[in-house]
Amino acid sequence: MATLLAFDVYGTLIDTHGVIAELETTLGDGAVEFSRRWRDKQLEYSFRRSLMGAYAEFSVCTQEALEYTDRALGTHLSETAKEHLMAAYGRLPAFAEVSEALAQLTRRGITCVAFSNGTREAVDGLLRQAGIDQHFSDIVSVDEVKRFKPDPAVYSHLRTRLEARAADTWLVSSNPFDVIGAGHAGLHAVWVRRGSDAPFDPWGGEPDMTVSDLLSLVERLD
Repeated sequence: MATLLAFDVYGTLIDTHGVIAELETTLGDGAVEFSRRWRDKQLEYSFRRSLMGAYAEFSVCTQEALEYTDRALGTHLSETAKEHLMAAYGRLPAFAEVSEALAQLTRRGITCVAFSNGTREAVDGLLRQAGIDQHFSDIVSVDEVKRFKPDPAVYSHLRTRLEARAADTWLVSSNPFDVIGAGHAGLHAVWVRRGSDAPFDPWGGEPDMTVSDLLSLVERLD
């Protein structure tokens, strides 16, 4: 099937809601809602910056989204608490099955790369602290073209950087906007449906493949 698997990082390999434990120390039961709103706003800000041609690193979108969520929910976090939350974002955990699934893929000789909205430095740090960096032959960051997913330029850059044909390149992502963006740019795409009740956007076509997690992807590749 695939000669190259390009894995989205935030939400696909790395659990962005891993920050909930840090949030619970100050917000208690409100931690889950805060985490959800923070993530949604982070992505919204990346979309808006891309459309405006006002690129800033993904960490800036994350910081700005944190400020917005604090204001919107009236949580009045201290500057120290915000600093701790941003630091926690740099050590988010991988999903439970990710390490084993990647090990199986690399043992089969499948080329795996990380493909992210985050900077190369940020992604490298996340993969290392999660103990999965050894499974990736490269990290491709949108920072190299100053655009965010799902801008077609970032998928074109992925293929150019890796000297890969669209027909041989598969995006693996839990984010429907990313899957649709990759398909629109001519790539194959796998949707990792991490929630059984998670809907796929009702436009832009269907994923080439849908799996519940990365071990399911390994099984499908058989």
